[in-house]
Amino acid sequence: MIAILLEPFSYSYMTNAVFVSALVGGVCAFLSCYLILKGWSLIGDALSHAIVPGVAGAYMLGLPFSIGAFLSGGLAASAMLFLNRRTKLREDVIIGLIFTSFFGLGLFMVSLSPTSVNIQTIVLGNVLAITPADTLQLVIISAVTLIVMTLKWRDFMVAFFDENHGRSIGLNTALLRVTFFALLAATTVAALQTVGAFLVIAMVVTPGATAHLLTDRFPALIRIAVAIGAVTGFLGAWSSYFLDAATGGIIVLLQTALFLAAFVFAPKHGILAARRKARLALRQQAAG
Repeated sequence: MIAILLEPFSYSYMTNAVFVSALVGGVCAFLSCYLILKGWSLIGDALSHAIVPGVAGAYMLGLPFSIGAFLSGGLAASAMLFLNRRTKLREDVIIGLIFTSFFGLGLFMVSLSPTSVNIQTIVLGNVLAITPADTLQLVIISAVTLIVMTLKWRDFMVAFFDENHGRSIGLNTALLRVTFFALLAATTVAALQTVGAFLVIAMVVTPGATAHLLTDRFPALIRIAVAIGAVTGFLGAWSSYFLDAATGGIIVLLQTALFLAAFVFAPKHGILAARRKARLALRQQAAG
């Protein structure tokens, strides 16, 4: 039985896929904590689609698609920050504008040279086929993101949730925001290779949303979210060997299942807990 469970690790490509999926899942989950509490979950969706023209352009020019994806994602993030500061448009309007513009440009570029662009890789990802060079790139992106976020998590929290207080204590809130979005763009590129452009949004939203149902303390929220992201990434890649199914789809389904479980059974914010509180309130009113 144990030999069967360990069988995927006898293949180097599976070991690589499991490691990369767990690493990327944990990093995406770390960033998701800030996106959820700030109400910026759609930014992850916008970036995941905004990198499509960069990937298409890189394929057409014969360059590593991660370079094009990062440049495109960084440009989209910069455009969102610029419009947010220079216009009176609401954030959801800005996100929708950037998301549709970049994605439309990406589809146009794909239509110009459909044979040179592997659209399936962009949309669905293919973690089982990543090269050692890709793995090294993912490890570097993940390591830099984890180090920066771990060292500066309090500063990011203050800059995001009380910008005026952050300025008063000497924080460069503008630089912190730019740094966060640069890390988010780089991590989105990493996740693209794991789950594809359409499912990246789940990787940068679901772990944070699930953890938010389980705790009200931000440090605990980060720990829970990272654990969810890493474990589901590991199990998703591992189980894809036995199920012969898309790794990204399995990872997202596992994360969704955990969210639904937390939604129902969370001790404080779950449906059952809310019903218990309602019944208790009714009893207290009746007794009073």
